[in-house]
Amino acid sequence: MSGVEQPSTSPAEFEQVLESAAAAAPALGAMSPGERARLLRAVAAGLRARRDELVPLADADSALGEARLVGEVERTAVQFEMFAEAVDEGSWLEAVIDRANPEGPLGPQPDLRRMLVPLGPVAVFGASNFPFAFGLAGGDTASALAAGCPVVAKVHPAQPRLSGPYAEVVAKSLAAAGAPEGTFGVVSGLESGRALVMDPRITAVGFTGSTSGGRALADLAAGRPSPVPFYGELGSLNPVFVTPAAAAARGEGIVRDYLASVGLGAGQFCTKPGLLLVPEDSGMAEIVAAEADTAPVTLLHDGIGDAYVDGTRALATHPAVRILAGAPEGDGRTVRPVLARTTIAELAGFRDELLAERFGPFSLVMTYRDADELRSAVALLEGSLTAGVHAAGPDDGDAAALLPLLAPLAGRVLWNSWPTGVAVTWAQHHGGPHPSTTSIHTSVGATAMRRFLRPIAYQSIPDALLPAALADANPLGIPRRVDGVLTPEPPA
Repeated sequence: MSGVEQPSTSPAEFEQVLESAAAAAPALGAMSPGERARLLRAVAAGLRARRDELVPLADADSALGEARLVGEVERTAVQFEMFAEAVDEGSWLEAVIDRANPEGPLGPQPDLRRMLVPLGPVAVFGASNFPFAFGLAGGDTASALAAGCPVVAKVHPAQPRLSGPYAEVVAKSLAAAGAPEGTFGVVSGLESGRALVMDPRITAVGFTGSTSGGRALADLAAGRPSPVPFYGELGSLNPVFVTPAAAAARGEGIVRDYLASVGLGAGQFCTKPGLLLVPEDSGMAEIVAAEADTAPVTLLHDGIGDAYVDGTRALATHPAVRILAGAPEGDGRTVRPVLARTTIAELAGFRDELLAERFGPFSLVMTYRDADELRSAVALLEGSLTAGVHAAGPDDGDAAALLPLLAPLAGRVLWNSWPTGVAVTWAQHHGGPHPSTTSIHTSVGATAMRRFLRPIAYQSIPDALLPAALADANPLGIPRRVDGVLTPEPPA
């Protein structure tokens, strides 16, 4: 990245953006599900209409290629539309009604009605590796708006060309659809980012980025006089385990697919398989050495390139590592892929050095001697977004034994597939135990809204004064649990 810099937001501009967001929160939160869904669909339509203008700007910032970015715009639009469907459907409100019962099991019981309500203005720090889908108006922004929370997005310094036009499309689309003024705003600059997390009008923070940057902001959020939740996606190794039977049945095919997954987007996916565990006598490490493509690739910016080269050079001289393919060299953001090898026995003494995430086209192949050693490797791993198993089939006993060990380790467990590619669906979970994220929630899928909602219960409130989601007549027609029974019908 060179030649363009994003100006920092002035204190006066920062105050205006935050004040507008705070003023918008009550009106946005009071919108009906149908009204809010209309806002989300308007953003999707606006992105598609301006796609051909935005994509070249994103490519100039990121070097990700226009074909990839065209698809990413569509993914972003689909995210907004999925949240619109979820808002319309209404189960996200978690409406529960327990009517008054003078003969309750513990004595007289009052009328209690519970639902979820928006937190208020949310700060969003987008990622550089997905300028649209995880950027200013990515999944964090879409889910926060769906929940009824205004968003103040922090401009990523690696997206100086894209950020202004992208923000304009989102803001104008929302305004044209009737969103309150201040529903979406942006700030830029390092100090603005810190001030955003500390501002008392911000009620939660969404972040996608580096472990070091995320931890620094998480500490700020926790250290506020009134702490707020920090939903950070940080670093992830995404280990993939290949059983002996799978290696014997299709080892070459697994290696080819592994290399394709590692190299996707120049290795700049948060779900890149950074660790492949294979049998020592399978020959798979040798296939990696023979088939890896080590032609130079272009990373997002010079900072990522420099960190990648420094990290791979440190490994190249490590006593427990042997380079299989590539070279730890680069010039700015142009680098060469590197594939390296170690063993589980060697890993035990150098876990922190060998299992650190290296963002870019690097992955570590780790060999094991037997199934017991393979299972023992799980205890050496930290939390990841994903963990995968390659098996010979459902009767592969080694794979069956691994699955319950991997479930506590990852947010998504895969069978005979690769982690790169995160489907935008209701069932998706994109998150995992620390250090992959700082929460138990997902940042992709319909339940991502849950991060920006809080529960509230109403006791003995007259029906006419209740929120529509809890009124006897169920005017919204949403699913509710009434006296313990889940029903879409209004209570009798």
